[in-house]
Amino acid sequence: MSLKELQLPPLLHSESLSVSRGSQRHVTNGISRSKFIKTNAGKTSGNLLAWPAEVTNQIVQKPRGIKHHGSLTKPRFLEQLESHLKRELEALDTHGIKVQELRLQVFQEVFGYLIEEFKTYKPIFSAIKNEYDVTLAHLREQIRDLLPLRAKLVLVSEQCEKRILDQRVQERDELQAMKRDCQRLQRVIESMRGQQTALQIQVDHLKEDLATQYQLYRDERDARKLLITRISTMTSTQDTEHDDNNEEDESEDPVVVKMALQVCREDLTKVQVELNRLQAEYSDVVPRRDWDNRNHMHEETLIKLETLQTDFDQLKSEYDTLLEVHRQSAPAVLHSNQSVLQHGSDNKHIVTTPRPNWEQCSDILGGSERCKELFEGQSSQKRLEILLQQMNGQNEFFTGLGTSSDVPIYLQYEGKLKNLKIKKADVVRVIKDIWREKTSENEKNDDSRDLQMFLHSYLVEHYKDKAGEWAYSLMESIQNNLEDDLICLFNDILIGKVDESIYHGQTQLLSHLLKVLIQSDTTQCGSLTALEFSDALKKAFPLKADQDIEELLAVAKTELKSNGVRIAYQTLYTEDTDGRHKEFLSLVKKQATAERLQYISELRMQLEGKG
Repeated sequence: MSLKELQLPPLLHSESLSVSRGSQRHVTNGISRSKFIKTNAGKTSGNLLAWPAEVTNQIVQKPRGIKHHGSLTKPRFLEQLESHLKRELEALDTHGIKVQELRLQVFQEVFGYLIEEFKTYKPIFSAIKNEYDVTLAHLREQIRDLLPLRAKLVLVSEQCEKRILDQRVQERDELQAMKRDCQRLQRVIESMRGQQTALQIQVDHLKEDLATQYQLYRDERDARKLLITRISTMTSTQDTEHDDNNEEDESEDPVVVKMALQVCREDLTKVQVELNRLQAEYSDVVPRRDWDNRNHMHEETLIKLETLQTDFDQLKSEYDTLLEVHRQSAPAVLHSNQSVLQHGSDNKHIVTTPRPNWEQCSDILGGSERCKELFEGQSSQKRLEILLQQMNGQNEFFTGLGTSSDVPIYLQYEGKLKNLKIKKADVVRVIKDIWREKTSENEKNDDSRDLQMFLHSYLVEHYKDKAGEWAYSLMESIQNNLEDDLICLFNDILIGKVDESIYHGQTQLLSHLLKVLIQSDTTQCGSLTALEFSDALKKAFPLKADQDIEELLAVAKTELKSNGVRIAYQTLYTEDTDGRHKEFLSLVKKQATAERLQYISELRMQLEGKG
């Protein structure tokens, strides 16, 4: 029989009321485990029992005249099952761990009661139950297998979340560090940009200074080359100048000469206009280096002036004291001297003998000052011995002064040192070489060394082991030739009597004068008329008095033996065989020295007047 044929007939409403009691017998007999289900015997109607599905093919007919009133009620067995299910479920602990399994067990038990009661549907219900049990067992097995994976998954998930959080924290720290680094780099970039701007400004200024200095050096070089060329060619071309000009005039084409003359005049006009413009623009401009030198000299002069003022005040007070003492003791001394002179006049022809003129020996001893220094306080016999000693050259060796701090560094040697007996020309040559190298060093370095230190390094560099001999021999030759202006100035600067700026000032003074003379020579023939020469002197020395200008002009004419028409100014800068400047340049330096001393004297008088 198929499943479709096993369908139960539907229960009528009237039948459900009648079978509640009559069917208890079959249910009670059919349930083996009915310890908790009890049914009571009752009346049975004439209807067939429809619970628990003992179905026949009989057709039940209801009486038509019977009508049932009231609500429908559940079967007794169903109510018992529901009440049992409810009690079991209520008895369970809902807060337990395996509450769902316990609930399922209760439902399985109730379902087992149903299977036992419904015999007809027991196979299919059992199959369904078994299938559900197998499925549940399979699911439990899977759950049992997945539980460790779940714990591992939870652990891995926690680890991943922790790693993600750590990574985020690390990335946040790195991001903040990178932001700070970026800000720092931006500040560094701004600072470097500022430094670059400042350096660019300095470079621009240095370029301008370099261009100016290069222009000055180029002008100086051109002037020197021009001067050397003109001096070298002057003597050889002076006599034949007019003859050569006449021959060239005869040989050249007049048209070409005229055109060349016109071009030269145009160039001369342009140059003159440019020269006038430059003179107008830069007439009041002072080079920065000259201003720094003058400012430095002014500061040093003020310091020296303060020192001299202090010394002057002290000497003045001492002089006043001595003058007062002299006034008090003058009558007694005068009376004593008169008595001595009166007594000595009687024996004058006895005690006096002719005295030699020792000043005639100054040429042999190296000048009047050297002679005075050697003969001062000495008797005639001793002076004669000194003179013979100097003439015979007995001082073949010097004795070193030692290495103490009070000895100049260039003379700090011990033992015997050979006297090289340096000639005056060699002394001048060495001094000029020293000044040339020291000037070059001063231009390269901002801080210039003292002349004593430079002299020591110069001698060591040029003469190696013989530096001591050269130092002592050079100093002796300098002392023997102090009448020379160059040697005397070098000695004064070396011993600290005057400042080194005096020499540089004289050099710049002569160089400035030469530049003005060259600029005044518009024809570039190397000579100027007396009027042009006088105007050039006034232009070079605008503060010099007319009397001094006339004196310089007269000395220049006398030195060159000029006829009064033209003055060859380049010849004035030549030197004699000993390397000394001639009368004109010597007079220029003397006038500059006199003007400086006069300025200091006037300044001292003004300060004394204020004091």
